[in-house]
Amino acid sequence: MSKLSEELKEAIVRIPQKEKDKLLLKLVAKDDNLIQRLEFELVEQGDTLQLRRDDIKKRILKVAKMTHDTPGWMMMDMRSFSGDISQHVKVTKDKYGDVELNLYLLNTFFDHQLELLRVHNSRSDSCAEYIAKKTVTVLKNLEKMNADFYVDFASDVQKLLDRVHQYCPKNYARQMGIVNSWP
Repeated sequence: MSKLSEELKEAIVRIPQKEKDKLLLKLVAKDDNLIQRLEFELVEQGDTLQLRRDDIKKRILKVAKMTHDTPGWMMMDMRSFSGDISQHVKVTKDKYGDVELNLYLLNTFFDHQLELLRVHNSRSDSCAEYIAKKTVTVLKNLEKMNADFYVDFASDVQKLLDRVHQYCPKNYARQMGIVNSWP
């Protein structure tokens, strides 16, 4: 991305307001992320944050309940939802939702797909590693939050940690130094 020179900045400031509005609208239209963010902030005024979280949770639950033939297919669905969560955070700046939704994602797939995650083998290896890495990320993001929020996540985090150390991700959890209890 090019940096604006001081001369260009001054010239832009001198453009008549009507012309600036046209240029701004043209520029905004080229950036989907910016469109979504402005829609959330200006049109929805941030009032739809919980609705957006609930929508993602509903979709996660629906897919987690489906029959997955292999841990690989399940991991692909989890990765897809991880992208949806990242997009949600990018649009809304919802750090709390980032932790909440990722915990929900991991725990919900454990709830409904435990048979695929019970034993570590060649078929579950990639998924086990993915879950362990995702757990590390969740814990790091949680540590960045105000400690007052820890109580909100305590039971879900402990549930996840117990599962990560008991089922197929346990070798990766040990290698990555994932704690057994939190905080």
